[in-house]
Amino acid sequence: MDERAQLLAGARALGVPLQTPAVAALLRLLDELSKWNKAYNLTAITGRREMLTHHLLDSLAVAPHLHGATVADVGTGAGFPGLPLALARPDLRFTLIDSNGKKQRFVAHAIRTLGLANVEPLHARAEELRPQRPFDTVVARAFAPLPQLLELVSPLCGPGTRVLALKGRNVDAELRGLPAGWQVEPMVSLAIPGLGETRHLIVAGRRPAGVTLPA
Repeated sequence: MDERAQLLAGARALGVPLQTPAVAALLRLLDELSKWNKAYNLTAITGRREMLTHHLLDSLAVAPHLHGATVADVGTGAGFPGLPLALARPDLRFTLIDSNGKKQRFVAHAIRTLGLANVEPLHARAEELRPQRPFDTVVARAFAPLPQLLELVSPLCGPGTRVLALKGRNVDAELRGLPAGWQVEPMVSLAIPGLGETRHLIVAGRRPAGVTLPA
């Protein structure tokens, strides 16, 4: 199966419809990541097929769970999951946050190269930001243990913000010791085509007890 077919089949399995321009742009993103990775060591994953599963499809798995119009990707690194999500959901606004200047330079390059008008790179630490309005969704992939993550992203969140934390297999311990005022929904298991690893999505919200997170 070639890359285009693998990407389309994987996205369909995840329930993420991709338009033709998005497919071409996602594969172009792989081109740029592969090229920059040789010089700047942006990711430990170097094979194209592994990049497709571990970066593109792993990122797209979050798309059905996004809420609202504004999304912050905290600890985005080289732009994952933010860049693939922005290509799949051009109707949403994304802010990609990371304190690593080298990786933020790649993110800015990818935004220019792909012509992404719905993405803003932000070279900063999430805990130091004070946005005028809270984000509707905050996404984090392998950024920090859940209790620490919620403390760090607290300045970005309002009462209706959904925090989506992508985790591996051992997550039960992270559900203990949550900061006051935070609650989590039942964990979502994610089957990423071709990944061969367990993924879980934890959805958290900062809200009074008994108030349901927005759908």
